[in-house]
Amino acid sequence: MRISPVAEELAARFDKAGHRLYLVGGSVRDALLGRLSPDLDFTTDARPDRIQAILSGWADAVWDTGIEFGTVGASRRGSTLEITTFRADVYDRVGRKPEVSFGDTIEGDLVRRDFTVNAMAIELSTKTFIDPHDGLEALARKRLDTPATPEESFADDPLRMLRAARFVAQLGFEPSPRVVTAMTEMSGEIARITAERVQAELSKLLTGAAPRRGIELMVDTGLADHVLPEVPGMRLAIDEHHQHKDVYEHSLTVLEQAVDLETRHEPTSGPDLVLRLAALLHDIGKPDTRRFEPGGGVSFHHHEVVGAKLARKRLRALRYSKEIVNDVSQLVYLHLRFHGYGKGEWTDSAVRRYVTDAGELLPRLHKLVRADCTTRNRRKAAALQRSYDELEARIARIAEEEDLKAVRPDLDGNEIMKLLGIPPGPLVGRAWRHLKELRLDRGPLDHDEAVAELRRWAAEQGIEPAG
Repeated sequence: MRISPVAEELAARFDKAGHRLYLVGGSVRDALLGRLSPDLDFTTDARPDRIQAILSGWADAVWDTGIEFGTVGASRRGSTLEITTFRADVYDRVGRKPEVSFGDTIEGDLVRRDFTVNAMAIELSTKTFIDPHDGLEALARKRLDTPATPEESFADDPLRMLRAARFVAQLGFEPSPRVVTAMTEMSGEIARITAERVQAELSKLLTGAAPRRGIELMVDTGLADHVLPEVPGMRLAIDEHHQHKDVYEHSLTVLEQAVDLETRHEPTSGPDLVLRLAALLHDIGKPDTRRFEPGGGVSFHHHEVVGAKLARKRLRALRYSKEIVNDVSQLVYLHLRFHGYGKGEWTDSAVRRYVTDAGELLPRLHKLVRADCTTRNRRKAAALQRSYDELEARIARIAEEEDLKAVRPDLDGNEIMKLLGIPPGPLVGRAWRHLKELRLDRGPLDHDEAVAELRRWAAEQGIEPAG
């Protein structure tokens, strides 16, 4: 196993000071998987004040934001290090914060960790591998289990249940039956965890290699009922085309196809959290809008409007940033609009509005709409893809003729105020919006035509233009 030169230097300093230093947890797991990271986790018998003294004069920077939990952070030549004193915490199992207690042995520290694949350590001065809970075997078999019983582990920190789903999505692990049973029986305990910590784990899950598997584990164990209840709620709604078992299955397929489109269109870019959230949530408005029509049909009128509101509410509750909330809800709102395109019936005005409403989200909207085609009818699927190819071609053609990325009225606010002889205020905004609507409908206007349209609008509003 390759050990980081920084880790070896640090181990030598601890050894000289009479202490043991262990590489531990995810750092060992990832190294065994060939995923070396510049972020390294260590544990030691040294107490926090001794850790700080050992780091002094060697680390490029040292910080103590986690010192109350026994953790000292440092950086050295681009590597970020966290060194934590052996822990033997006691949890009240009501909140999450433990009563911090330092331990005396590496074995006592490892037994309190979340999963056996994270309960391995390497004593760095002797390169001794320590694996009291058969984490290496679990890693080889891609099995997820806990050092203590899952009930004890999840009672100590319920977030570990969501971490289990995250590891399934990120690393392709399979949870042991006893882990699944405990998650199912204890899923409600996740309510003890703050929304911020839940959101961080959910984001890691969704940006994993196989997010569908992680979501399925959350739904199957009931964890999603407390974290993303709208997702299991989609199992109640039959898809309008009756092509899928339900809207839930359809949404998972759209998520998978969106992930595939990410790598096909932009193979060098990382996972797109906004696109993946939108793919998962794009149809969450269907259960609330489901109507059974005469003759046996099912409709979901305006489910994109309801879905956008639900997505906004849920993402806010999970404390996502304003930008992510706005972007995901706008994608959900726009995802259905393409289906009015038919065989190219849209006017250039409609194409302009599609581009303008999407704004910077247009590349993501392209992927979401394409991913939303999950019909098993090959002829229909091919026809939908051809229609979208044609729409993209029309967007490109119009963009060559006009600046679609910055559709603005042909007169700015200053010109409007000068021509109408009005001061700054709401009236200027109304005039500006009128001219923008004309711009979207008719394309660019020459200056004289724009002035004539502004004067015509002003007359209709009872405004006497200046001059």
